[in-house]
Amino acid sequence: MKFFVPARLALFVPSLCLTSICFAEPLELDPSVITGSRSASPSFDLPYSVDSINQAQISDGQLGINASEVLSRVSGLVVQNRQNYAQDLQISSRGFGARSAFGVRGIKLIADGIPASTPDGQGQAATFNLDTAERIEVLRGPAATLYGSNAGGVIQMFSRDGEGPPRIGAETLIGSDGMSKNHLTAEGSADDVGFVLDASRMDTDGYRDHSAARRDQTFAKLNFKPDEDSKLALIYSSLEQNGTQDPLGQSWEAYKAAPRSVATNAITYNTRKSIDHQQLGLNYERYFGDATLQVNAYTGTRSVIQYLAIPKYIGNTQTLNPANARGGGVVQFDRKFYGTNVHWIQPITSAPGELIIISGVDFDQSRDNRHGYQNYNGPQLGVKGEMRRDEVDTARSLDPFVQANWAIEDWTLQAGLRYSTMEMDVDDHFLSNGDASGTKRYEKATPSMSVMYAFTPELHGYVSAGKGFETPTQAELAYAPGNQEGFNFGLKPSESTQYEMGLKAQVYNTRINAAVFQITTEDELVVAGSVGGRTSYQNAGRTLRRGFELGIESQLSEHWTTTLAYTRLQATYDSDFSSSKGTVDKGNYLPGVPQTTLFAEVNWKPADWVSTAVEGMYRSKVYVEDTNSKKAAPAYSVFNWRARFEQNVEHWTFHQTLRLDNLLDRQYVGSVIVADGNDRFYEAAPGRSWYAGAGAQYSF
Repeated sequence: MKFFVPARLALFVPSLCLTSICFAEPLELDPSVITGSRSASPSFDLPYSVDSINQAQISDGQLGINASEVLSRVSGLVVQNRQNYAQDLQISSRGFGARSAFGVRGIKLIADGIPASTPDGQGQAATFNLDTAERIEVLRGPAATLYGSNAGGVIQMFSRDGEGPPRIGAETLIGSDGMSKNHLTAEGSADDVGFVLDASRMDTDGYRDHSAARRDQTFAKLNFKPDEDSKLALIYSSLEQNGTQDPLGQSWEAYKAAPRSVATNAITYNTRKSIDHQQLGLNYERYFGDATLQVNAYTGTRSVIQYLAIPKYIGNTQTLNPANARGGGVVQFDRKFYGTNVHWIQPITSAPGELIIISGVDFDQSRDNRHGYQNYNGPQLGVKGEMRRDEVDTARSLDPFVQANWAIEDWTLQAGLRYSTMEMDVDDHFLSNGDASGTKRYEKATPSMSVMYAFTPELHGYVSAGKGFETPTQAELAYAPGNQEGFNFGLKPSESTQYEMGLKAQVYNTRINAAVFQITTEDELVVAGSVGGRTSYQNAGRTLRRGFELGIESQLSEHWTTTLAYTRLQATYDSDFSSSKGTVDKGNYLPGVPQTTLFAEVNWKPADWVSTAVEGMYRSKVYVEDTNSKKAAPAYSVFNWRARFEQNVEHWTFHQTLRLDNLLDRQYVGSVIVADGNDRFYEAAPGRSWYAGAGAQYSF
């Protein structure tokens, strides 16, 4: 496989050259991370690909609305902002998660120890509150399989603790397409109790027609030490989106004729989605001599109602295909979820070097009281009509694991084994269309081993290998292929074997991470057919992913820093298979996965009170379905500019933010809907957009 930087990226060359010879905040060359080792360790000393995005990178000139603002700086990730708040971001890690039609799947999302992914692997990045984030850690490769099923990668967000004198703040932000965000915060420490309180409201008309949204987020955290040997954090968060409009995808012809256009059915049926998400978590840590006990517990609720654009004639109970009427055009569920994780971290002082054994068990459960209704009532369209679905879906996982981290002289070894189980139980209460009740259990042991050698204090090399498996989600099990009734309990999990080899270097205030990897997968889950708004899935034999990742961060003067994240990924089917669209040949590319992704940034901070940066991103073309015969979303390059100003006056701190996205006003497809049954694969990205904000904070 050849790796290259496309010629059209000539505009990036100055910044790429500067990363190796010349260029904010002082660059932290060796940040400590928890993800992977499960205990704080310098990322430079860990034998796998893991990156940390710090608070300054998350907040400096960013909007604090979508994780896509900051995750693009991590190699190996592809983050697509759908410009559709009814469907959330699309995130893939080394190809895992690229086929997701909504939300995030195939990647484990965690916030303050609380999973933002259900046991079946479906997650919501919208629950990440960027305004309170201290850092985001991203783990790729074989070591991620130690986080259980559906962990093709791990994205973990940590909120900051309340520290220092109490302070209150307010911020407002406005921008293109009617975007506004108002944000209130209070944080600090009083009587040895830290607190962080945060609330925000975001409104937007959306770039495309029929894509308006309102998002309300709240967050509260208390952290304190019950005694000298323990610490405790209580965390509450919520997300509310009422009546978020869904513009659906676009055909190629509609996108080219009018990028802001919306599918006719979206207007006819007033496609929209409402979300009410509430959760409460507890993190407890206690020290027993050298050992540490970590306990995490959480519970929450999530209510969703979504109005789809399934045509009336398909949802009619008199249809010639009664199975197609199952579910209806209105999806509604009320979810209760809870779980607990118990970990014991034990140093072995009698062993040579530094040996730490981590053992634990993770339990998670989500229970959906799920209903479906026709999306019409007589002549009225886009309203709740006759019930077509009534069931209780329960997904649960129970995963014990053990892991060893051993550093001895110039060698570092990390090995682990996790026994993952995921059980999906369906209790169908709507029997007029047949009893679809059933239970499916998936289980597998997933080992991982990584070895690193320190050639010099500034140069480390490593190899890593592991086994993983990806279970179908509830949405992927929901419909059997063809006109069959009931759940598709015949689906098997896909199983992967992953290898990685990499180098980490620290030279002249520059951090370099490079890795090559190969992933072979059996029984890949792919779309079998999409008819009448109902997508069914099948197992498709083998896939092969080979790639190269390069991450560089440099600071070679007091005022200049640069960042580069480059990914070359060749993801193909390694065997033929048949689908409703025809034969998919060996060698076809996996849809939703660009072969080349590049992010580059130059940041200038001439004084303590001002910083400014230029960002550039390139993404190669993206196939939209398995046969590779439909029009691929073309490659594109975009550039953004941002600036932040700050002033301190006694107890007051003021700041202002300016931002221009898509400086050259390019028209491009920002994301794709893989294998859409109506050939509406494309979602247009905005043209040139502006944002301006200001805020103030008072410290007591």
